[in-house]
Amino acid sequence: MSAKDFEILRQHMLVEISAGTAHVSDLIGKAALDERVMAAMGKVPRHEFVPVELQPYAYANIPLPIGFEKTISQPFIVALMTDLLDIGAEDTVLEIGTGLGYQAAILAQLARKVYSIEIIEELARQAKQRLRQQGCTNIELKIANGYHLKAGGKMVIPAGLPDAQQLVLVEKNGNGKVTTKEILQVRFSQLEETEPGITSN
Repeated sequence: MSAKDFEILRQHMLVEISAGTAHVSDLIGKAALDERVMAAMGKVPRHEFVPVELQPYAYANIPLPIGFEKTISQPFIVALMTDLLDIGAEDTVLEIGTGLGYQAAILAQLARKVYSIEIIEELARQAKQRLRQQGCTNIELKIANGYHLKAGGKMVIPAGLPDAQQLVLVEKNGNGKVTTKEILQVRFSQLEETEPGITSN
């Protein structure tokens, strides 16, 4: 497929994200996602973050396998999770579960610095290469496990049993009080020894 083909598919993906947002507007409290988030989704070439044989499907609004029984989340969920974090240009973001680096690349468009942790060494190696090729210089990737939410931070995570997960927004205010809000039902692949999620502060 040509670069123009991928660009057309990427624009169609943005239309689907907008339609999906309108569909769940009652659940998320807004009819459209932040313009910066949509711009990032329109800029990052998702086809560069999936296995080559799946590139023709990269912009379909579905999760795709990336190996090791893991998936790249569907574009709408990536956009929604990113929007829920309300990332500012001076923010630092911690992502748990780099995969092949697509979510990190989106976050890097919005935040000052992204720290991403991947427990599977081969996925981390591939992600580093893909992110480097895309010129993402504000991402630091480590092979490790775990996360910590500090005061003033936000976290978006899938919580619950594999077949009954909710996307949850967790916020910790300056006094250390934690509040949670269930957003909508999702289904994520399980990560090793920890829940996947992304945080900003």
